Amino acid sequence: MTEPTFKRPELEDKEIISTYFKKAPSRSCERTFVNVYLWSRHYKVQYAIIEDTLVFRDSGRGIAFTYPAGEPANVKKALEFLMEYCREKEVPFILYNVTPGMFAQMEEWYPHKFAIEYNRDLADYVYETEKLASLAGKKLHAKRNHINKFKNLYPDWSYETLTDDNVEDCFQMALKWRNKNGCEDDPEKNAEMCVTLNSLRLYKELGLRGGVLKAGGQIVAFTVGEPVSDDTFVVHIEKAFAEVDGAYPMINQQFVQHECMEYEYVNREEDTGAEGLRKAKLSYRPVFLEEKGIVKEME
Repeated sequence: MTEPTFKRPELEDKEIISTYFKKAPSRSCERTFVNVYLWSRHYKVQYAIIEDTLVFRDSGRGIAFTYPAGEPANVKKALEFLMEYCREKEVPFILYNVTPGMFAQMEEWYPHKFAIEYNRDLADYVYETEKLASLAGKKLHAKRNHINKFKNLYPDWSYETLTDDNVEDCFQMALKWRNKNGCEDDPEKNAEMCVTLNSLRLYKELGLRGGVLKAGGQIVAFTVGEPVSDDTFVVHIEKAFAEVDGAYPMINQQFVQHECMEYEYVNREEDTGAEGLRKAKLSYRPVFLEEKGIVKEME
């Protein structure tokens, strides 16, 4: 069989990658060019076009592939190509970041041949946009209190859309955030900060939308995201100074109100198993979790 040519995603690959993702809509945060491009600098992920579908290979975990993105008939052909490829290489056939919808399609074609193991740490938190915007109801009462406190403490606060006029100030705020949060000593935090800085630097080229929160004339929080499907907007990055009381809930609400109201859902990505982050994400009452797992052949 012909060896597929895998390559690292570059900016000029945006159109081809996005076109394949559109053929197989998903609410998973991984199914955007931005996520793929920015994180491929940290993780050893490359892509190839196989049987007219888009497939990523992660060499950091032996050999593992994403579920092919494309028209269903081509997806089936690509899966068969990958199975044969693994047989020839004498390595196990493994798919990662597989959602329940993808696995259901696979199960239809190959009943009881494969098993999926979901990883709770990788599940995306998906919320109703209207609820994030209004924070109505008893369960979100504490969030409203934090926002009211912020407004009382900083009566001169303002919200702005990310533009060429404020992006450099966001960059400087992110550098301060990095110093305050010990990113230099933590490889994961440092990688995330590289992604954050690159997303600001390339926000136009990547087609990102951002929001900026100011208090006392200074930027105290910003956030960046993009649509992932017709009904879902994904928030990739959110940074606020922890010492500014209420800055996180305030930027969250303001960004949704100003940039996301045309979408039914907002995906705020996974918690990576971090206890504090899980507690914070659950406190906003997700409407569902978009699960992702690893698929292997049954023994």
